[in-house]
Amino acid sequence: MSRLHGTKDFWIGALRTDGPAFAAAVAEAPPETPVLSCPGWTVADLGRHLAGVYIWARTVVTAGTATRPERPVVEPPAGLSPAQWYRQEYDQLMALFDGLDPEAPAWNFAPQPKRAGFWPRRMAHETAVHRWDAQLAVAAGEPIEAKLAADGVSEVLDTWLPAGRRKSSGQWHGVVQLSATDAAQEWYVRLRGEGMALLDTATIFDHDDHHARAQVTGTASDLLLALMGRVSFDNLGVGGDRGLLGGLRVG
Repeated sequence: MSRLHGTKDFWIGALRTDGPAFAAAVAEAPPETPVLSCPGWTVADLGRHLAGVYIWARTVVTAGTATRPERPVVEPPAGLSPAQWYRQEYDQLMALFDGLDPEAPAWNFAPQPKRAGFWPRRMAHETAVHRWDAQLAVAAGEPIEAKLAADGVSEVLDTWLPAGRRKSSGQWHGVVQLSATDAAQEWYVRLRGEGMALLDTATIFDHDDHHARAQVTGTASDLLLALMGRVSFDNLGVGGDRGLLGGLRVG
């Protein structure tokens, strides 16, 4: 398994692309346009959600502590459209991230070091997936860039699942192989009931049982969107025990 090791600059670069694209899609659609990939949400809801997520990320990063801060109550400013409010919060987030020390203490929800570098990655993927949501609502969806999407798959496997953030509870047992056809990457995930382990094939011994009971193949974007619940695994190439795939979905 080869995994991308992103940097602050890589994730900020992604935000510089997907943030304005998200804002443009939200501004283009009437506010009550439904977001098909987020049932029950409108484009206005999507804009308000991402603006609020940015405020939360700034709150965590600027707290200067590894302890979880109080989450602020967020109300949309009077007189601003969802697209305008989003753009305001995006600009503030980018200004903060530009001068960010990735090693500074900052809380996160995952079983990982509590460092500020967690948040540019998290916001890059949050923005990329919601950019896809917003563009889908205006029939202008573009796939997530391959390298970013591959890192997003890794984030699901090294952050979301270890943090217990599955979409549904259940007992799954077996190894799943994920292969990104456009990023030359693959991942092996061993599901162990409610737990999981991300396998590094470079260190697996010959006597280890790592036979994949399910295989999923597709573009990195489609893999990420399937894990995040945006598209069906039916859109990808699936072999073996499809029942295991429920243990990978987090959105």
